Amino acid sequence: MKILFVHQNFPGQFPHLAPALQRRGHEVLALTTETNNRPSPVPVIRYRSPEPVEMSSRLTFMYAEVAERGLRAARAARQLRDEKGYVPDVIVGHSGWGETLFLKEIWPEARLLIYAEMMYRTTGLDTDFDPEFRRPDFDSRILTTARSAHLIQSMVQADAALAPTEFQAATFQPELRAKITVCHDGIDTTRVCPNPAARLAIPGTDLVFAPGDEVLSFVSRSLEPYRGYHILMRALPDVLSARPKAHVVIVGAEGQSYGGAPKDGVSWKQKFLEEQGDRIDPTRVHFLGRVPYETFLSLLQVSRCHAYLTYPFVLSWSLLEAMAAGCMIVASDTAPVREVIRDGENGWLVDFFDIPGWSRALTEALAAPEQFAPLRAAARQAIVEGYDLHSLCLPRLIDFVETAGR
Repeated sequence: MKILFVHQNFPGQFPHLAPALQRRGHEVLALTTETNNRPSPVPVIRYRSPEPVEMSSRLTFMYAEVAERGLRAARAARQLRDEKGYVPDVIVGHSGWGETLFLKEIWPEARLLIYAEMMYRTTGLDTDFDPEFRRPDFDSRILTTARSAHLIQSMVQADAALAPTEFQAATFQPELRAKITVCHDGIDTTRVCPNPAARLAIPGTDLVFAPGDEVLSFVSRSLEPYRGYHILMRALPDVLSARPKAHVVIVGAEGQSYGGAPKDGVSWKQKFLEEQGDRIDPTRVHFLGRVPYETFLSLLQVSRCHAYLTYPFVLSWSLLEAMAAGCMIVASDTAPVREVIRDGENGWLVDFFDIPGWSRALTEALAAPEQFAPLRAAARQAIVEGYDLHSLCLPRLIDFVETAGR
């Protein structure tokens, strides 16, 4: 088959699937934005990046923005059809940025398979979860509802859809949920595994950590409330006091990936650092920013305890990777996490907002690492048995595309 992947940040969720389909003899091509400089495992066609959208109404801004991107992608698709005679049998695209919105107008005969990451809702998910930051006013509910328009349109157009977790699939309305197959992108458990030879050097210091050292790890794409950064920072002073030899290593960018920015103009990272003041010892709490994957992997492999928090939102790959690396996980007792962490069996769950509870759990996990060897082993086994890339997820994803695409 001719298979076209569409993703503004390709390969995105498809770094293994696209080349695997190519190896099976399919003709695989990717459509992505001209500003995407990530290496691609398959040939790429680029569309012009959309111009910034200027709208006076916040209500219509989101749809206008994604529709403009969809238009640019559709124009590139039309050129590909008219000048090269290219007609895909299957289109596999992420619905989040609007790129798939108009592709059926170019190739009505193609099967459209959508990566359905999550549906926005006004209640019961991320938007009304955290009382410290939620805005339960009428306007914010209307804006949240409006943000779902392009996702619903994409799902209605799709012949089939894919979601990585049951929690994420369940955010879609029942009539749309029926189109969704649940299969995670997969974790390479051969590469992501315990490694007694791992070492993590902290830039600007003479510190080099190894497995067995008293290291608490925290990883997030950006340091922000959606991933519980504020809860961690408020829990840390008591942990540092109780464990005077412990070090905390934090990975994540200073901006925000989800939700809004602080109103005072500083970053969330700085806001909560300033909130804690001298209760956070900068010689023991190390902010690495965003790091290469190998550095991230080394952090997991030397970690004595890994803290993971999230709103009811998209589940981070990093949690599953931490489990595959054999970390002792202390995680938030929120719906997406409960899908993979069984409290007391392969990790610990703590109420997201229970700051004293977080301090106690992190302190205990750091204090007695030998006690948690069975939980660490069970965490890895859960990923090997349920999320392994090569033995489970990739074969299922290939079957999804080859079956739903016919």
